[in-house]
Amino acid sequence: MPEGHTIHRAARDHRRVLKGRTLEVSSPQVRFAKGAKTLDGATCTAVEAYGKHLFYIFDPDTSLHIHLGLFGKFKKTKQPMPEPKGAVRVRLAADTHGIDINGPNTCEILDAEGFAKITGRIGPDLLRKDADADRAFARISKSRAPIGRLLMDQSVIAGIGNIYRTEILWRQRIHPDTPGNAFNREMFDTLWTDARQLLELGVKKNAIITVDGQGPSGERYGERTNIFAKPMCPRCDEQVLAIEIAGRRAFVCETCQPLI
Repeated sequence: MPEGHTIHRAARDHRRVLKGRTLEVSSPQVRFAKGAKTLDGATCTAVEAYGKHLFYIFDPDTSLHIHLGLFGKFKKTKQPMPEPKGAVRVRLAADTHGIDINGPNTCEILDAEGFAKITGRIGPDLLRKDADADRAFARISKSRAPIGRLLMDQSVIAGIGNIYRTEILWRQRIHPDTPGNAFNREMFDTLWTDARQLLELGVKKNAIITVDGQGPSGERYGERTNIFAKPMCPRCDEQVLAIEIAGRRAFVCETCQPLI
C-alpha cells in the first residue's frame, strides 16, 4: 500500500496539470461510468491529499475520493493520451495531460458532508500545513497500545506506513512495543519532527529515504532504508529481528531499541 509521501507527491503532480481546467472524465473499465458521467465537463478546483486519501475537488459540494489500497496506481501521461492499459477505473483528461487511475480500493463521488466525514476521521497528516501535533500527542500519550501499532493507525497520525514505521522507531531508538503513555512531550516532538522531515524528503525524491545523506537507490522503488528487511543493524552490527504488529511485518534491533 502506498505510504503518505506517495499520495502527497501525486496530489502535487496532479494539481499542476488539472487545477483550474475543465476535465473530460470517463471510466474505460465501465465500473465507474455513472460517477464519470456526473463529473464529465466539470472544472477541477483543487487536488488535496489527506494521509493516504486523495481528493479531486470540483466544487464545494462535489469531490472525487480515491484510496488506492494495496493494488491501485496512478499514471500521468501527456496529451494525446494512449489507449487505456489495464483496468482503468477512471480517466481524468485535461488539455495538456491526463491521469489514469487503475484498481483503487475506493473510487467514489462525495458531497460536502461526505468529504467532511472522511477527513474528520483521519488523524493529523504530517505533510499538511494544518496538521495538529497536539491532537496526535493527546491520543498517543493516553493510550496503552504499543507505539508500533499507534503509528500505523491513520486516525492517530496519517501518512505513516509500514516501512516508515520501522525506520522512524529505529532512528529514535524506540522499541515498537513501547506503550504510547510512556511518551513525554519531548519524545513525541522529536519523533514527530523526524517523521515529518522523512516524509517531506520522500515527496521531494519520490522515494522512501531514511538513511541520512543518501539519495534514491538504483532499485525499482528507490528506497534507502536502515533496517527494514535487513539482516543486520548498521549501527551496532547486531541481528535485526522480524516481528509482526497487527498482521504486518516490521523490524527491530533490540540492542539499539531496548524495551524499557
